[in-house]
Amino acid sequence: MAVERVWLDVPFAEKDEAKKGGARWDPAARRWYAPRAGMAALHRWAAAPDVPDLLPGEDRGLGSGLFVDLVPRSCWFTNVRSCVAAKDWERLRRTITRRAGRRCETCGAAEDRDAKRWLEAHERWVFDDTARVQTLKRLICLCTDCHTVTHFGYALVRGLEARAFAHLVKVTGMTGDAARQHVRDAFDVWERRSRVTWELDLGILTKAGITLAPPPGAGARARTAEETLRRERERGRGR
Repeated sequence: MAVERVWLDVPFAEKDEAKKGGARWDPAARRWYAPRAGMAALHRWAAAPDVPDLLPGEDRGLGSGLFVDLVPRSCWFTNVRSCVAAKDWERLRRTITRRAGRRCETCGAAEDRDAKRWLEAHERWVFDDTARVQTLKRLICLCTDCHTVTHFGYALVRGLEARAFAHLVKVTGMTGDAARQHVRDAFDVWERRSRVTWELDLGILTKAGITLAPPPGAGARARTAEETLRRERERGRGR
């Protein structure tokens, strides 16, 4: 007899609790479900409608390939994941990975738990220097290694500079000198953009029915990371 499945939106942090309530995992769909309707213990994870494959106003051709893509200081620790509810993030993550064929959109790698390589969402932005508006225009599926390259400043903070640099060279085919210049250019752009405060436009999310909320404590975390980044960059210049 076929099992009646009622799909659920279960954030990763709540998976054990959902499992205790009777939820089951479908490895093919990579999603939790209730084995029958009417299970009261699982009502809190009742699935909302799927996010459309193309978000309203999204440009999936924007920012293809692997490159260092640093967000201005005023937007540190306010990425999409930190600004949406956990259940909404699960809906977004599912759409982003599914439409990418569950592979990184820059290097083609699949998720590999043994290698601690995950598939993650990264934001591509368009900057209006006159209005000082930073508009989200694309969500792209990246593996952990490509995502680390993209956030090269955060890689410095975490001591992952060498690993990120090696992956950048491997995926792009750049020479070492070209890759170093690419990183320097990216930091030059970051420093220029970080002189002002940017207003975030996340309309492609709100128009898709995603509720937003600013993350708590983002400012303090950003100041700590900025100081660490400054020290690491000064240390790098002295080598």
